Amino acid sequence: MKTKLIYAGAAVLMALSACSSRLEVLPTQEIDESAALSTPAGVTTTLLGAYSGMQSANTFAGAYQYTADLVGDDREVQFGGTFSTLDEFWRKEITPTNTQVTNTWASSYETINRANNVLSALNVLDEASRDRVEGEALFIRAATHFELVRLFAKAYSDGDPSANPGVPLVVTPTRSITPESFVSRATVAAVYAKVIEDLVRAEQVLPATGSPLRATRFAAAALLSRVYLMQGNYATARDAANRVIASENYELAEEFAVAFNDETNGGPSPENIFSVLVTNQDGTNALNTFYAPADFGGRGDIRVQTRHLQLYDAADQRRGFFTTAGNRTFTQKFLDQFGNVPIIRLAEMYLTRAEANFRLNGSVGATPLADINLIRERAGLAPLTSLTLDAILGERRLELAFEGHLLHDLKRTRRPVGTTAFGADNLVLPIPQREIDTNTNLRQNPGYQ
Repeated sequence: MKTKLIYAGAAVLMALSACSSRLEVLPTQEIDESAALSTPAGVTTTLLGAYSGMQSANTFAGAYQYTADLVGDDREVQFGGTFSTLDEFWRKEITPTNTQVTNTWASSYETINRANNVLSALNVLDEASRDRVEGEALFIRAATHFELVRLFAKAYSDGDPSANPGVPLVVTPTRSITPESFVSRATVAAVYAKVIEDLVRAEQVLPATGSPLRATRFAAAALLSRVYLMQGNYATARDAANRVIASENYELAEEFAVAFNDETNGGPSPENIFSVLVTNQDGTNALNTFYAPADFGGRGDIRVQTRHLQLYDAADQRRGFFTTAGNRTFTQKFLDQFGNVPIIRLAEMYLTRAEANFRLNGSVGATPLADINLIRERAGLAPLTSLTLDAILGERRLELAFEGHLLHDLKRTRRPVGTTAFGADNLVLPIPQREIDTNTNLRQNPGYQ
């Protein structure tokens, strides 16, 4: 659904305003916001529009993940495509005029604005549906703000989060251009605090069960565990992950490959907690576009190198989860062109619980060794008899490879990307130049002035 609901990005606002001044007749697929938000059906449809924002190649259907993995790469992959935008990510030579950076920013705030419009109209819903709609919109807004602050700002552990600039925190609908439309950057701490507030509320009001394509109580808890882990708040990260595991709503797929192939399992993977919908008529799988070879609908631009393959034990089933085409190697995680994009898997919850328990010398839910061995045994590896933090982080790196965790895990654990320090300026995306030029309240990141 498209409506006359204005984006939050200042430059996008200006562009839409210029277009609307020359066009008097609205396309039939557009609905004025006063009509779209005046009925329960309209609010529900607008919520689906917010989910559609998550299906964009510029957000959860690819850009968030490949940006973090290319920027965080130390020659474990090679970018061999013709897109200079992604090549800049891989080389850590990102420019403020990078169009993918601009598109990710704009699409993210468009998605946030759709969620905000839903939240502004909850009063038109009946009590039976209001909680769920509120929870889903809060989940979408929180997830999007979280990805933005991770990419466009310093990590929570890098310096003082209460002083470091984060991203604009937009929590009310933007429907016209006013001085208030030009939002300044909230601090990293303020963005995290709002993300947590939204997710805590979402976990309270969402249903416990449902499709992995829509937010549920335990999808909110799973995302909370990820947020808390980025903060280094290990007790709450562990407890949130444990709530998901203890719900028994999900289970590890018997084989690693099944976690990424819905058809093999006759339906959604049993370990998918939240996924983004992709069909041949709706949504995009940009991970397929860049990680898969041409025989599987992709461009084959991101090629796995020997340096990555050597990280796996010879018996590791995950080492065999690659395919070759033209003497090049590609991950098999995204071979299905129209496969749903997994955002949160149960395996991540076990890894988070294990790491947090290990750091705290605890065993809430299970011992760290038991959780790590569960992941290892699914991969065909012998169980460990003792454990180190490096071993836990190593399992996390292999299990979650190419799913958008690499850069963020390196930053939160204060490890370098090759010879580049974790807090280096070029590991943070620039604020798009178009936004800087339009919104004088925005402050550019160091290294891009």
